[in-house]
Amino acid sequence: MLDISCAELASRLDANAPIALLDVREDWELEICAIDQALHIPLSQLSGRLDELAPDIPLAIICHHGVRSRHAGLLLEDHGFKELFNVRGGIDVWALEVERDMSRYD
Repeated sequence: MLDISCAELASRLDANAPIALLDVREDWELEICAIDQALHIPLSQLSGRLDELAPDIPLAIICHHGVRSRHAGLLLEDHGFKELFNVRGGIDVWALEVERDMSRYD
């Protein structure tokens, strides 16, 4: 698993590059802010919902700050996913650098 910056992820999403985005935050967090292109599967449900992900497509994983997304990436690696990216700084940095009008939370 590699790290990807929020700016690089935004660029790849804008260019329709082959990359999917997985948000592993909880439902209540998505009520505050979310990225439209992201598939939402809370980390606690991920192992039971692996069939919703395509293992042959590069996958960026995001959470609030980058810890849960790293755990999700390790789980996915254990299940054969190859091209995984942990979004460095999570949605908090996304809100600071990419979508500056996005709500933030602690």
